[in-house]
Amino acid sequence: MLLQREIVAYLAGHIVTAVAAGLVEITDPVSAKAVVNQVILDELSVEDQLNDEVREILAQYNEYMRREQVSFSDMFRKVKNQLIAERKIIRASGRDTGDGMKLSRDKVTDISHKILNAMRQGRDFRLKKPENEIRLHIVKTFTALLLAEDKIDKAARDKIRSQKREILEGSEEFELLQRRYYAEEMKKIGIDLGR
Repeated sequence: MLLQREIVAYLAGHIVTAVAAGLVEITDPVSAKAVVNQVILDELSVEDQLNDEVREILAQYNEYMRREQVSFSDMFRKVKNQLIAERKIIRASGRDTGDGMKLSRDKVTDISHKILNAMRQGRDFRLKKPENEIRLHIVKTFTALLLAEDKIDKAARDKIRSQKREILEGSEEFELLQRRYYAEEMKKIGIDLGR
């Protein structure tokens, strides 16, 4: 999944708090946060499930691909793109689509529509403002956190690069340090990844 569960939980809490400030009346904030959290998790897991399905499909053609010297990654990309087109799935990864953030703008917009739909149907929510105004506020909150997360990721990588000795990106040491520095920076904004 592109976003860790702790980040999704934090984001869900932020969205509920943001819309509760005059846009939506919320009767049970804990339940409302759980609803929003589940919508985001469900949407982010769609592409993970698709990746698993593509791996299963390609496993059936493993011998053929080896015999014909077909690249697994090329076939994976082709099969995944075909399934995405057939099922009309919105790509989650922003970096794959040219967006700077982890999630694509299209995916954030799609998730905002689904959160709004869940709010419309949920009994913990009573919409007080026009739906599009609420949805745009959800997108704004979502995007702000994604931009903050991206800055934190870059700050953690810069911290590693500023070490006295060179640590190669992709090495085990780089990954360990990156996770540690990333977790430290996330903790500063209230997200504890160490649980």
